[in-house]
Amino acid sequence: MVLGGLDREECQSGTIGLQMRPIELADRLGRWSSGRGPLYVLLASRLRQLIDDGELPPGELLPPDRALAAALAVGRTTVVAAYDLLRAEGRITRRQGSGTRVAGEPNGARAKDAPIDPFFVDSLERPDDVLHAVCAAPDEPPSFVAEAFQRIAPELGRIQDDLGYYPYGHPSLRAALAERYTSRGAPTTPDQILVTNGGQQALSLLAHALLSPGDQVLVEAPTYPGALEVFRRHGAVPRGLPVGLDGLEATVRERRPALAYVIPTYHNPTGSVLPTLARQRLASSDVPLIEDEVPADLRFPGEQVPAPIAAYGDSVISVGSLSKSIWGGLRIGWVRASTPLINRLARLRAVHDLGGDVPTQLAAVQLLPFLDDPALHQTLKARHDHLRSLLATKLPDWEVPTVTGGQCLWVRLPYGDGSSFAQTALRHKVAILPGSGLDVTGRSDQYIRLHYRASQAKLTEAVHRLAAAWSAYSPPTTHAAKRPVLVV
Repeated sequence: MVLGGLDREECQSGTIGLQMRPIELADRLGRWSSGRGPLYVLLASRLRQLIDDGELPPGELLPPDRALAAALAVGRTTVVAAYDLLRAEGRITRRQGSGTRVAGEPNGARAKDAPIDPFFVDSLERPDDVLHAVCAAPDEPPSFVAEAFQRIAPELGRIQDDLGYYPYGHPSLRAALAERYTSRGAPTTPDQILVTNGGQQALSLLAHALLSPGDQVLVEAPTYPGALEVFRRHGAVPRGLPVGLDGLEATVRERRPALAYVIPTYHNPTGSVLPTLARQRLASSDVPLIEDEVPADLRFPGEQVPAPIAAYGDSVISVGSLSKSIWGGLRIGWVRASTPLINRLARLRAVHDLGGDVPTQLAAVQLLPFLDDPALHQTLKARHDHLRSLLATKLPDWEVPTVTGGQCLWVRLPYGDGSSFAQTALRHKVAILPGSGLDVTGRSDQYIRLHYRASQAKLTEAVHRLAAAWSAYSPPTTHAAKRPVLVV
């Protein structure tokens, strides 16, 4: 389209900012209203897909509410609600006088005030001069990973008459995982196990199987941001409850959610551990429950971990992974669930990739015992203690609660907010995760998440940079009142 001799790209890259025609966006949306759920959720889901797939690029100026509503033949409130949902996720920005835009600047630079999903952006964009404290995972594989692959080489050499396609996962790994669950108090058979390419794929498959657009999912506030993104990607609406899903029964009766999601052991990000009685209560709730056990093996030396929630209820769905305990490059995750659900997930999995990497699965059988290796737990504790000690020395006014395991610290800032401070920290070459992206209730703005999976040398340098950033930090005017007043 040409306007006064300028095409769309030239207008957007300059100061004119040509707005997309409502009918053009309506054409791109296609059959957005086909599905189950409120219209605004279906519309937001389709817009989200266009944004994430790059069809609506950063900086794109979207049509006004009324114009788009007229083009789609829906009420204006439907468009407003869809835009508001996407704005809350950080995917669009809305400003009086400048309209509604896809978050980020043209030519790939992200908007300063609305970064999109920093958890995933950190995985995709990693400048060499920035220390990354966003994605909590070991920064290198332990030596026994290479040794495990060496040990399975003869087994690979003996394979005959085997295509290597295992949508359910390799039988030897399924059996080993079932045995591990059984030893932890949740009797399990191999047909209750599906092996996936990491815990994130496990959550994606479950969301695909169990959720429809508009469904409500009960989550802890705060919680793991990757799970929130999965649920939203499938058009679901996360609803926050306190950590531990306190008040679950009443909320289930009131809202009739499709799913509940909980991290009971070394909760991400607070590090809390749900006691046995609370686990039993959750297991008896009248809603499908996913327990994320990915951090469950990250205990400090001498700590005892309660049995999984799956030990108290046959309908509980468990998700696990080797990525956080051993190394992120090991794309081995799993789902433990009822056999009918496992069969359904395997059919979905076969459509995506026909199954995971067989050599890695064979090596994973050798690696499972290392989840209980005292050396791993001691290293984890040492790095945790090192980070807390540095924070107490360099940033004594930060509130840093103690934990007994896990991978991160949930830090409360004395003033300001995590999102604006994260931008200041990034200018000081350290990337952190603001609490706002982990809490659907909006009550964690004053928090940041810091992990302690890096080496002590990197943790030391990260804290030095954070201290410099905090000295330079000036909170937005909307948060200025939270800053303490010094009386001389």
